Amino acid sequence: MTTEHFPIEKSDDEWRRILTPEQYAVLRGHGTERPGSCALLTEHRAGTFTCVGCSQPLFVADRKFESGTGWPSFFAPLEGSIGTTSDRSWGMARTEVHCNRCGGHLGHVFDDGPPPTGLRYCINGVALTFEPAV
Repeated sequence: MTTEHFPIEKSDDEWRRILTPEQYAVLRGHGTERPGSCALLTEHRAGTFTCVGCSQPLFVADRKFESGTGWPSFFAPLEGSIGTTSDRSWGMARTEVHCNRCGGHLGHVFDDGPPPTGLRYCINGVALTFEPAV
């Protein structure tokens, strides 16, 4: 977790009460879910993907694409919804993606995505909820 301050801040105990153990491990502990393990990987309806920790809208369904990686992938987030930090864990340099409202770890962004951005936001599905369009 970064040392930034976010609009929504909770104690470790509060996060543990509102998140499942797997959600907590990813959002607060920078974990990664097993590839292919999340139902949101195959979610194709119109709607919005939000942060499971604070309900911040993060991605819209028409920016999602099938990357073949085993995690939900998007070519762009909603404007102003995420932040990034440098992640040098696992012996490599990556760009971590986090919710800009609660600071929850979402995944990483890579430069091997499709047009129009060329980016692939590789997001842990357990960090998201899905709200279908009305």
